[in-house]
Amino acid sequence: MTDDKKNAKHKAAMEKQKASVDANIAKADLERGVAVLLTGNGKGKSSSAFGMVMRALGYGQKVAVVQFIKGAQLSGEEMYLKEHCPHVDFYQMGTGFTWDTQDRTADIAAAEATWIEAQKYLTSDKHDLVVLDEMTYMLAYKYLDEASILKAITARPYEQSVVVTGRGGGSALQDIMDTVSEVKDTKHAYANGIKARKGVDY
Repeated sequence: MTDDKKNAKHKAAMEKQKASVDANIAKADLERGVAVLLTGNGKGKSSSAFGMVMRALGYGQKVAVVQFIKGAQLSGEEMYLKEHCPHVDFYQMGTGFTWDTQDRTADIAAAEATWIEAQKYLTSDKHDLVVLDEMTYMLAYKYLDEASILKAITARPYEQSVVVTGRGGGSALQDIMDTVSEVKDTKHAYANGIKARKGVDY
């Protein structure tokens, strides 16, 4: 096949693809906040959520981040937001992982206190984006009432977007979300004895 034919074939294929993309864009005419669930057993769920935080901040939007489980060790995200983005509302459960605390009663109390803070943001029409990092574990361990969480997410302000991260979360949570993305663990450095890397893993 000559270069002219290859170019003509490519042009025709791209024109067809563009027409399809344009048609889908035209159909998506509903303007409102979206609910996103980032789940799966792979690395990158929280990282993706914080990427959305940076994106929202780039547009001058108001952002709130609530982290469940994490907090015993400082993370790069926490340090950056506190130093460079003091206008971002940031709340952390601060207990570390459940296998570190080994105290179900204390974990439930901490989860409930953190959820109270999260609900403040989910009812605020001043916040454009709310990130509920690692919240799925609160459902998996039954630390929080699922019905209350689902209601708060669906009843949030019309223009507000919310991002939930963590493995699992259950079918009821998935059903109410607009976008569900699963991060698959194909290969992980930790499994080969490589330590978690500052700036990459935390």
